Amino acid sequence: MNSVQGRVHPDFASVSERLSEWSSADPDYGAQVCVLVGDEVVVDLTCGPGADAITGVYSVTKGVAGTVIALLLGERELQLDRPVAHYWPEFAAAGKAEITVRELLSHQAGLPATDDGIRPEDALDSRAGAERLARQRPLWRPGSGFGYHGITIGILMEELVRRITGQELQAIYDDRIRSPRDIDFYLGLPDSQAARYVDPRPAFVGDAPDPGPRDNLFAASFGPVGQAGDALLNGFGPHTPAVRRRGTAAAGGVGSARGLARLYAATLGYIGDPIAPPDTFADMGQMHVRGRDLVLDIPLSFGVVFMKPHADMPFGSFRAYGHDGAGGAIAFADPAHGLSFGYIPTRMTIPGGVDARAIELSSLARVAAGRARRPR
Repeated sequence: MNSVQGRVHPDFASVSERLSEWSSADPDYGAQVCVLVGDEVVVDLTCGPGADAITGVYSVTKGVAGTVIALLLGERELQLDRPVAHYWPEFAAAGKAEITVRELLSHQAGLPATDDGIRPEDALDSRAGAERLARQRPLWRPGSGFGYHGITIGILMEELVRRITGQELQAIYDDRIRSPRDIDFYLGLPDSQAARYVDPRPAFVGDAPDPGPRDNLFAASFGPVGQAGDALLNGFGPHTPAVRRRGTAAAGGVGSARGLARLYAATLGYIGDPIAPPDTFADMGQMHVRGRDLVLDIPLSFGVVFMKPHADMPFGSFRAYGHDGAGGAIAFADPAHGLSFGYIPTRMTIPGGVDARAIELSSLARVAAGRARRPR
């Protein structure tokens, strides 16, 4: 049975048709998808159980938090090529005096964890987490490679913002970005929205292989070294009430696909006053690193905070920037098409990272946007 609801511009009917095909073929499938071209909503569709709720999107949150970094860059409060220690003197310890903000926020600093791993309390209390990271010697020579700072980039962003402004990143996002533009995405879920929240449904998982000693960079980046556990469900993700109340900058954001698409439209200057000058997002959205990630051991590409499309994850044009999440969600802006996109599945996908169906819907939307621009 087709359960797709919502509205779609006739030029983007292919997106609705594909969503309907998936919904009809798999009654368990559910998702939200929203696309804006400029400030016009051209796709706003939901299907499946709970698809019209707000939910957690894991690392998609990083791109949302990155808009606060863009705000400070645009106001010259923060400069990418200054050493982090200029803003945060204690960070210079253990050979880190020369690490720049640009290197730090493009996953090159070698700080995805401390020597004994990373703990949920480090993210929930990012002041304490930042103190531990300031004392840490980089786990590789900064600039010699890159590896996903899955939890720590949130801690590092929060501390940088705190050092510069004296405020919490979450408060600046809410006061200066979310509220003025009526964006349905929260870094810190307020009590007034709590009734709308629905947990992401766990993925269907078979028998898991023995993880071995859990002493590699991946294990250290998502938990204490040597301890088994599931970081997605145990302490770091939005399933944990304290995480979504705090709205941790790495993985604690909660909202809707509509909210994500509207936020990324705002980064393109289409919603409300510009968050930052276009050159700021162009710099952050420029590819800084590409190759095999030292932590996740998969091909990835990053700008400053934001992910970039690449051959294994072609979510947008070469100019696009955004972020995916462990549950399958993704959101991005694509300046080449003037398009913004948000997608959230109701059931988490395996393996972690963007749901392949989101990539297909994005492709259909970009083709439709290109056709709509042609003279008729």
